[in-house]
Amino acid sequence: MRSVPPLPRWLGVLGVLPQIALVAALYAGPPEWREPVQMLIAMFAAVTLGLTGGSWCGIAAGAPAAERRQSLGWLWVAAGLAAAVGMACLVALVLGGFGPEPVLVMLGSAQLLTMGVDTRLGALAPRWWPAHRVPMSIAQSALTLVAAFA
Repeated sequence: MRSVPPLPRWLGVLGVLPQIALVAALYAGPPEWREPVQMLIAMFAAVTLGLTGGSWCGIAAGAPAAERRQSLGWLWVAAGLAAAVGMACLVALVLGGFGPEPVLVMLGSAQLLTMGVDTRLGALAPRWWPAHRVPMSIAQSALTLVAAFA
């Protein structure tokens, strides 16, 4: 992660801290915190999926030559799907009668799958992008899945 410029590197580290704190509260807190904390973890995971999709939109918008070749449709779709999956999981949690555990598994899995899109970005993304995104995706996914199985 040393190849990542300082600002994105530190913002990435700071972006994982809320999930770490929530998982710590889940394991160390009283039993009555379990469901509310799991819901907060799900919300944070959904937000990170939306932010990831927004990053992909920015990368697609910054590649006009690729857009002229009409070779970015997959990226625009992936960007929209990231936020849509996050929202669908929250709707399932709040309105769908699902408990937090299956929703957290879906969100954690989706976070892990974002690495496939990040890998496919290739030259569209900065060279340091994989060094930035892969550790964050793994950390967010692992924390979300750990919360699911608490």
